[in-house]
Amino acid sequence: MNQNQLSRIVIKGFKSIRECDLELKELNILIGANGAGKSNFISFFQMIQQIVARKLQLYTSKQGGPDVLLHFGRKKTRELSAELYFSNISYKFVLEPTQDNRMVFAIENYLFDQKNLGSEGAHFEIRIEDLIKMADPTMPLPMKGWRIYHFHDTGESSLVKQRQAINDNIYLRSDAQNLAAYLFLLKEQHQTHYQRIVKTIQLVAPFFGDFCLRPQPNSPDQIELEWFEKGEDKPFKAYQLSDGTLRFICLATVLMQPENLQPDLILIDEPELGLHPYAINVLASLLRATSKSKQIIVSTQSVALLNEFSAKDVIVADRNEGCTYLHRLNEDELESWLEEYSLGELWQKNILGGRPSR
Repeated sequence: MNQNQLSRIVIKGFKSIRECDLELKELNILIGANGAGKSNFISFFQMIQQIVARKLQLYTSKQGGPDVLLHFGRKKTRELSAELYFSNISYKFVLEPTQDNRMVFAIENYLFDQKNLGSEGAHFEIRIEDLIKMADPTMPLPMKGWRIYHFHDTGESSLVKQRQAINDNIYLRSDAQNLAAYLFLLKEQHQTHYQRIVKTIQLVAPFFGDFCLRPQPNSPDQIELEWFEKGEDKPFKAYQLSDGTLRFICLATVLMQPENLQPDLILIDEPELGLHPYAINVLASLLRATSKSKQIIVSTQSVALLNEFSAKDVIVADRNEGCTYLHRLNEDELESWLEEYSLGELWQKNILGGRPSR
């Protein structure tokens, strides 16, 4: 695990997570019943992204205020705290609600190679980054290299199917709305990776020939996702792809882009939606390969996807009396079970937890 990968996370008082102390590895597969709190765990990472972008107050407002973020509201939970541990870095903070429905930093600390930075006094947006720049500009802030992907919206009005600015290609956006522009960049500047993406898509969709990536004739600063069917020279539009195929294209692009362009932490919410079992098998191979260089967290409801991984990769979310509990599976405890059953079968039998309970 490199120094920018998250090794341990401690969360207290966030949404349904009253308390969580969890080890994270290179590859993390999150399972659990509907309503167990998987989405709340993912949304914690979204909050961190907003904190780093200095948008905590905007995020708090859009969420519905501090009482939505605090575990059962401020009457039960007075503060939200977190500790993020990397190989030689830790970042800790405590957030408290205000009377005007904002969240304020009561504590913020950053430790890097025995250098301890702390921000004195209450403040409404992150200060540590400014202190880092003053103390040592070479100090990293690993959370800036995180990205969360949701490819759920592939309907007729989804942004991935619309025209896009051709220069919107610095990174692949969380909903892949700039997919055409980003693939155009890869084709122009990273041909080897682009061809690998195309060939992998062809494994799942044999009819697929290639993308047709070009500036729009009547608007050269715009681009639209188009593609060729194998053996044809007339381009089709994105809306002529099935939802599952389009989602797989997004996933392949995330996981097969050049390593230097990939986020340090890739979090993907329910990537199995609409995928054929063979596509799920290919997806699992991509996740394993990418996790050798980048940290991955995947939330899934798919038994087929779970079957592609080891017990050591799995985090289980359970909910009891309104609280989310997260824990890693113990491979040694499951050894005898795994001689006869797959992980997915054990999940269905409720041996692993992560199933609905009364």
